[in-house]
Amino acid sequence: MGFSGRSLRNVGRPNGGRTRSSCCTIAFVSLVLLLFSFPRNSSHRIAETPSFRLSREIQPKAVGNDHTTTMGPKGVETAGRGYSTGEGEVMEKFRAIRAVGEECVKEEDLLDLLNFRANTSRVIRCYDGFEPSGRMHIAQGVQKVIAVNSLTKNGCEFVFWIADWFAQLNNKLGGDLNKIQAVGRYFIEIWKALNMDMQRVKFLWASEEINKRSDEYWTRVLDISRKSTLSRINRCQKIMGRNQSSEGPAAGVMYACMQCADIFFLGVDICQMGMDQRKINMLAREYAEVGAPPYGRKKGRLRKPIILSHHMLPGLKLGQEKMSKSDPTSAIFMEDTESEVNVKIKKAYCPPGKVEGNPCLEYIRYLVLPWAGVFNVKRRAEDGGDIRYDEWESLASDFANENLHPGDVKPALARAINSILEPVRLHFERDAEAKALLARIKSFRPTR
Repeated sequence: MGFSGRSLRNVGRPNGGRTRSSCCTIAFVSLVLLLFSFPRNSSHRIAETPSFRLSREIQPKAVGNDHTTTMGPKGVETAGRGYSTGEGEVMEKFRAIRAVGEECVKEEDLLDLLNFRANTSRVIRCYDGFEPSGRMHIAQGVQKVIAVNSLTKNGCEFVFWIADWFAQLNNKLGGDLNKIQAVGRYFIEIWKALNMDMQRVKFLWASEEINKRSDEYWTRVLDISRKSTLSRINRCQKIMGRNQSSEGPAAGVMYACMQCADIFFLGVDICQMGMDQRKINMLAREYAEVGAPPYGRKKGRLRKPIILSHHMLPGLKLGQEKMSKSDPTSAIFMEDTESEVNVKIKKAYCPPGKVEGNPCLEYIRYLVLPWAGVFNVKRRAEDGGDIRYDEWESLASDFANENLHPGDVKPALARAINSILEPVRLHFERDAEAKALLARIKSFRPTR
């Protein structure tokens, strides 16, 4: 469903705020029974060896003259593929879409998809799922808007899977579905305030959509559980933000099978998520080789999703690989005040001359430059005067050579971030319902 209108009472609230969890409970019991009752030597299970996906990838078919050579982007072999119809436009779209991700599995598949869809009316569907579990940090807000708007600008449709049942499975906010769904509506409000392209975006609630087509969904979940080993599923449990443990809740097994099923249930072409979701997305590609035909068909193969994984921003402190909602000082949150942003950036890890692993520079590279197209540094004349950076490479070079000091970077970064966040602050100040919603969200105790 698309997002429209101003009222928070009706927008994105599944079944008027009430959901049915009996279906989820029944499926969970069935899933656990299946996992431990099917023979372990099934030849149709997904192996946990990396060679599986490498040896069984479906190679794209060449089109037209085998001797045709097309100059493709770096790392993509296009010789002999014979792309000719709208070739320039397709390659332009490829570069723009590919730039969204730090990694793409596989680039050849993305090229094939773009060429095939160029001659059809069917829109490419991208997706990301999120657990509504607390306040939104800047990567979820700004970085996601940058990615989504780039994809929709290049003709894609983007589906947000609001994973309220998944948050409940993961015991976020104590498993309170009403609180979880309130956080989901708060996320939508932020993206709206940041001018996300809502014309090509859909927000779908897991609890609502699964209940609409429960036979299709749970059939797929059970098929994934039958054809995957416990070892393979356990490797995916980090998607829940938790370490694998024999003492962990059984919900982790169900969670992974459900997330894999989401991709086929939603008819996804491109999984556009963070690098931390790579394992579950690879499971979907592997499962597509052995999975049951598309729902309602006796024959046919599932379509392998393309994986477009974006860079994960680190926390602001030394040694923090990612931001943490349970540590408010590790990240900038979307409604942080100007003074809060200034303090957090001032205290952030930013050693002179060190580019790699520097969170302040990563914020500039992945947030400020893509958003504003420029990074302005104000300096005294005796320190070299003001300087403007339009590209990352020159900024990184100056910082590495210590021609740019952390004492100049931090104030400039704080100004840039505050400028980006200002529309969000104003939205939550001026819109009465959004303001009340934010107050409620802030009262929730964050969970890990």
